[in-house]
Amino acid sequence: MTGHHSWGYGQDDGPSEWHRSYPIARGNRQSPIDIVSAKAVYDPNLMPLTVSYESCTSLNISNNGHSVMVEFEDTDDKTVISGGPFENPFRLKQFHFHWGAKHSQGSEHTIDGKPFPCELHLVHWNARKYATFGEAAAAPDGLAVVGVFLEIGKEHTNMNRLTDALYMVKFKGTKAQFRSFNPKCLLPLRLDYWTYLGSLTTPPLNESVTWIVLKEPISISEKQLEKFRTLLFTSEEDQRIQMVNNFRPPQPLKGRVVRASFNA
Repeated sequence: MTGHHSWGYGQDDGPSEWHRSYPIARGNRQSPIDIVSAKAVYDPNLMPLTVSYESCTSLNISNNGHSVMVEFEDTDDKTVISGGPFENPFRLKQFHFHWGAKHSQGSEHTIDGKPFPCELHLVHWNARKYATFGEAAAAPDGLAVVGVFLEIGKEHTNMNRLTDALYMVKFKGTKAQFRSFNPKCLLPLRLDYWTYLGSLTTPPLNESVTWIVLKEPISISEKQLEKFRTLLFTSEEDQRIQMVNNFRPPQPLKGRVVRASFNA
């Protein structure tokens, strides 16, 4: 594809090299970050986050060579988040995951320096203000991403439908139908959150994201996480490279303030 540089998570094409093709990588509102809980500022004016995923419009699951992603129909406001720091509802476009080769790493955001084994990102766009996802992704207030930490614990029953589908998208460039999956089942009970202004964590690294990082993690079993690690960064015809450690490390805060919806 023209205008698309190849990037990845390897030695030669990984996060430390992205700035060569995407100079914004060294910008002032890059993500992820390490959230220092004691430095987060409680903001009593932050509204609770409202998740309206009632009618679920998932379409497919795919391996894009960087992660596994579930895409949604986003032609109307059927699947949105609102409240929080937002004036408008934001429509769900897709969700995807980042994970490690071992449990000691994998998440993109960290809390007080501590990573989690996996992080779920639910990507939404401001359809009241922008005509398309692409237009929103280029605007400073265009996207809202909800980050959910996953920790190892008891099996997450609702995650089984997803982990059981992963074998169909083992290789880069594969896609399978994945209908009527409601990602509300992947959210923790409490929606306390931290919020800050940041960016996409993968190229093109646009500084267009208002981040909502949920404080409460969800748990999945070791067996469920292992299924993510069976995915490949590579196509069927290539030498197989296991899809693990597909995370960008925390970026400098550069004076940004992280607000908390809860009083610690």
